[in-house]
Amino acid sequence: MTEKPRKPNQNNRDSKGKRDNRKQDSSEIQQQIIKAIEKTDHSLKDYSVRDLVQQAEEFGRVLEFQKLKTNQIRKFLDAINQLKAKLAVKSFADIKDEIFLLKPKLVYASAKQNSVKSFSKVISTAIENVHDEDDFQRLAQLVESIIAYHKAAGGE
Repeated sequence: MTEKPRKPNQNNRDSKGKRDNRKQDSSEIQQQIIKAIEKTDHSLKDYSVRDLVQQAEEFGRVLEFQKLKTNQIRKFLDAINQLKAKLAVKSFADIKDEIFLLKPKLVYASAKQNSVKSFSKVISTAIENVHDEDDFQRLAQLVESIIAYHKAAGGE
């Protein structure tokens, strides 16, 4: 008996029928960022700016491919910016619990919209490594970089 040739999975093909590896790239870049953050001895400020920018560029493109909406990242960036404003008049000790409470917001957003999951995993790992003001500033830089590259990749 002859087997029927299988149809290519359209979800894994680009417009020319070539295999699209961006889904695989998603988990790879996500893991690269998480490993880079965890390699910092639990201090986000030690996350190299060069690595941050390079990885944020790649991650921004992947998030755009996953159809993550810019407003989802912006909501989170707005929360970061509110904490930055508080930090201008309060000490880090006064806002550190609020930083950690950003994690449930990420979990809620990813439960509502599947495309937020990768972003949530990366940023949750980053939040785990925020222990002082310098770490918090690096967290803000990471989120700002991701949103910039997401938008540059055509994110809506």
